[in-house]
Amino acid sequence: MRLISWGKVAIVGLAPILGALLLAPAASAQAGQPCSPTLNPPPPSFETCQTVGGGTIASGSRVESYGPTDMGPCLTDPSFDVFDQGTFNQHATRWYDQNGDLTRRHIYDHYTFGQWSNPLAGTVVPYTQNNVENDEYAIPGDMNSGTTTFTGESMYHDGTGAPVLWGNGRQVNSNVDGSLIESSGRNDFVLAFVENDPSVFAPVCAALAG
Repeated sequence: MRLISWGKVAIVGLAPILGALLLAPAASAQAGQPCSPTLNPPPPSFETCQTVGGGTIASGSRVESYGPTDMGPCLTDPSFDVFDQGTFNQHATRWYDQNGDLTRRHIYDHYTFGQWSNPLAGTVVPYTQNNVENDEYAIPGDMNSGTTTFTGESMYHDGTGAPVLWGNGRQVNSNVDGSLIESSGRNDFVLAFVENDPSVFAPVCAALAG
């Protein structure tokens, strides 16, 4: 799970249906073609394009890894910094209208490895995570418009396997200012960073303290 010095709320989710299932091509579709540079905004390099009706669908899969990344002091125990590291499989899909402007986006991430660590104590807290991000743009081509909906689950465990931190359910954020519009389910990141209750991090900080 990526956080930026604890300053960005991590909203996570799970969905059983990948975006690929939404890509049944029309008979006239051209699958797996390079994407036009005129698409706005252009899709990432790992995606290929197909024309469907009057628009374009871009999709692709990749494996991403990151970390260890220093996230800063643990929220309830500033005596040590928390480092984040993970690897996940990603499938992403974008839909463009007849003018080549992006109208919506779907991203599915399945983590095959994830952990927070405290190098000073040699401790780790592993986590599992599956999440889906659905973006709907009110203004085609403008990724700073509309909303983003996150659904799914992540769970962090101590050395005994007991859960010490949760992030699940459904959260809707504004793409204009990043504010949280609505939230359901248990999400300790929302409690800590939106509702200003860092005490929910006490169990995971205690597990990492060693």
